[in-house]
Amino acid sequence: MPDIGGSTRLFAVLGDPVAQVQAPALLNPVFEQLGLDAVLFPVHAPADRLGAIIGGLQRIRNLDGLLITVPHKMDACRYADELSPAAALVGSTNAMRREADGRWYGDNFDGVGFVNGLRGAGHDPRGRRVFLAGAGGAGTAIAAALLGAGAAHLSVYDPDPARLSALVARLGRSVPGRITGSCAPRLRDAEVAVNATPLGLHPDDPLPFAPRELAPGAVVADIVMHPKETELLRKAAALGLSVHHGIHMLDHQIALYRSFFRLGT
Repeated sequence: MPDIGGSTRLFAVLGDPVAQVQAPALLNPVFEQLGLDAVLFPVHAPADRLGAIIGGLQRIRNLDGLLITVPHKMDACRYADELSPAAALVGSTNAMRREADGRWYGDNFDGVGFVNGLRGAGHDPRGRRVFLAGAGGAGTAIAAALLGAGAAHLSVYDPDPARLSALVARLGRSVPGRITGSCAPRLRDAEVAVNATPLGLHPDDPLPFAPRELAPGAVVADIVMHPKETELLRKAAALGLSVHHGIHMLDHQIALYRSFFRLGT
């Protein structure tokens, strides 16, 4: 446990729910290793109180940064004074820092963290056909990163037609013909299938898609980190498909967070 005192710098991770977040367990040891008097703590932020909670946290003078998780990544953009080009492109932020002048700067590392995790596990998306479930904050960032990493085609599924069409329109301008959207899962040709929804957080959640519809040799990836073995991944593994766990996305963001929050080397 970190030694918390009056000089401790604060970082918060916001979500609804928040019990599943893994960031404190990964970043607090980094603070300790670097000899920093800092702590990351979870904040359960209901959606209808997000503005009041972020506004209050941003007024705490010894609070230097925020991490944003489900379901706030899109709404949180409203509380950043400036967004990085990547966050502005996808309309989603998962990290915000206080600048020296007191302004708040937002960025998004979900996409690059996810793709780096895939590559690190030997599942490079370049030249592959990818299916993605979820056009929310994390899904949009992951979609942009997969296309940027050279995915041959990305098929996005989301039951919300407005959110789906917004994602396809936003990203389709720069990669014409390489992204399509559907309000029903289309898995037949997918070589990599990704769950970028919160489905799997709770034991009674339905599956985000049916892994049995995938061809042999496909990879099934989940961004849900807790539980580690989601029902989706269990069923995929039982079918003999390769599985990729959600924690890899966060593991590959730690170095990015260190740089973004200027935590030193």
